[in-house]
Amino acid sequence: MATQSTQIQAKEEASQIGEVPRGFQELVSSLVENIAKAVVISQESIRFVVLGLITQGHILLEDTPGVGKTLMAKTLANSIQGKFSRVQCTPDLLPSDITGTSIFNMQESHFEFRPGPVFSNILIADEINRTGPRTQAALLEAMAEFQVSADGDIYPLPRPFLVIATQNMAESHGVFPLPDSQLDRFLIRMSLGIPSVEQEVEILSRTEHGMEQVSPVVTTKQIVAMQAIVKQVNVALPVKEYIVNLAQATRRHSSVSRGVSPRGTVLLQNAAQGWAAIDGRDYMIPDDVKRVAKLVLPHRIEVHSGSESAQREVVDEVLKSVPLPV
Repeated sequence: MATQSTQIQAKEEASQIGEVPRGFQELVSSLVENIAKAVVISQESIRFVVLGLITQGHILLEDTPGVGKTLMAKTLANSIQGKFSRVQCTPDLLPSDITGTSIFNMQESHFEFRPGPVFSNILIADEINRTGPRTQAALLEAMAEFQVSADGDIYPLPRPFLVIATQNMAESHGVFPLPDSQLDRFLIRMSLGIPSVEQEVEILSRTEHGMEQVSPVVTTKQIVAMQAIVKQVNVALPVKEYIVNLAQATRRHSSVSRGVSPRGTVLLQNAAQGWAAIDGRDYMIPDDVKRVAKLVLPHRIEVHSGSESAQREVVDEVLKSVPLPV
């Protein structure tokens, strides 16, 4: 639970970008439009990526190669004047290759910590399921605590900090499936999808003479302030009860062996708060919950059949069966 001083600090951070929610919406619109200049995907997909950023969540993209996952992450970093890092996950990748390592300084006779690529604003972990469980776990502390522990010291990560991990779903050989504890750290699990005919023609037109480079439209300080605004979105008791009822329904579902955890309900509320803010409100409604649930809940439940489509079907059924608060 946030202390009073933390709440005061959050309000001070929120005041940096002016009027709420109009100033907030203007920044979100600028960010979405800027990303759309370089990445040819639906505006809805871009909004969900921005949602992950402003709610301090992380995003797992599951797609075939070549649909713009890395381009999306890099364009997002450029749009916020943030530092971008990319890690190509391979079976021989070590945890220190991500978090950093200590190197002995011969001149001063002591060890110095050399930060790894995780010390960035936007980190893309490409094909995260290609690396082993030990290296996958190296990201857990960074994703949950926004810090790295090394040699008894704690090193805070830059703010904002967002992990965009990708999984190549076209191949199944030589992969290490993400454990439940790792999946639970991702706020959103989504797919950019194969572009339509019109979108693919647009991609060819844009790349005919080279890729367009986008300019920053938002600063990292403004993103931190926007994150503080999201935290101030009010959630009425009936809406909280609705979220809990959804989670309870997943646990009771006949096709489910493990339902949404309490952490999952917290993250669902966080995502819905962010969607309400994007929609221009400082209060949350049940429709905000329904809007984000299909990307936040499926990967947090385990079904007997084990298929991702079955997970989505369970969430669809739960959303239809649980009554909305009056």
